[in-house]
Amino acid sequence: MIDDWDLFPPKIIKDPNAKKPDDWDENEEIDDPNDVKPEGWDVPEEIPDRSARKPVDWDDEMDGVWEPAMIRNPAHRGEWKPRKIENPNYKGKWVHPEIENPEYIPDSHVYRYYNIGAIGFDLWQVRAGTIFDNILITNDEKLAEKIGAETWGATREAEKKMKEKLDDEAKKRKEEEERRIKEELKKAQEEEEEVEEEDDEEQEEEDDGSEVKVEKVSEDGETTADSSNKDEL
Repeated sequence: MIDDWDLFPPKIIKDPNAKKPDDWDENEEIDDPNDVKPEGWDVPEEIPDRSARKPVDWDDEMDGVWEPAMIRNPAHRGEWKPRKIENPNYKGKWVHPEIENPEYIPDSHVYRYYNIGAIGFDLWQVRAGTIFDNILITNDEKLAEKIGAETWGATREAEKKMKEKLDDEAKKRKEEEERRIKEELKKAQEEEEEVEEEDDEEQEEEDDGSEVKVEKVSEDGETTADSSNKDEL
């Protein structure tokens, strides 16, 4: 509690009287004072394109004074910077001295509470159904064992059986629900098949009724039968 929570002022603080000296140099490198910028270094970044030619139809009065396009100067080398050398006056990073905090007062009984109004649990569990009751806060191991035997020890078997019973009932309900859904799906499929069979039978009856029997009488008085489709007659 003391190390992980901000319940008390810090044990160690930065010395309010300490100050980094004015001549303290923290730069590891400095510009070489003997390095000089070469002559001719400063040239423009862009120059006129020497290959550009004024268009033949260019009218100075109408179009203004013609100027060639600008291109990158190949001689331009960017901004000159002197090379770096090790700083002979480098003293390292200045660290602020620390001292013990005079306002810090240790409390060896910070954990001791005489009146607890509430207890919170922050838990992660795989299965629901865990029961919390008969909460005891103590540093007496024997007392904890005694209270545990009188409370949890006396009810754990009954609570276990009750939990098993509830689990069995929930399992049965789940199985019954799955069975009901399966039966409903089967019934719906059978009804759909019956409707399809009825449609097929009606179609067959329509196909059979479309044929008629036609009798033909020949010149010698003989009769012959011929079946033809109604639509062809």
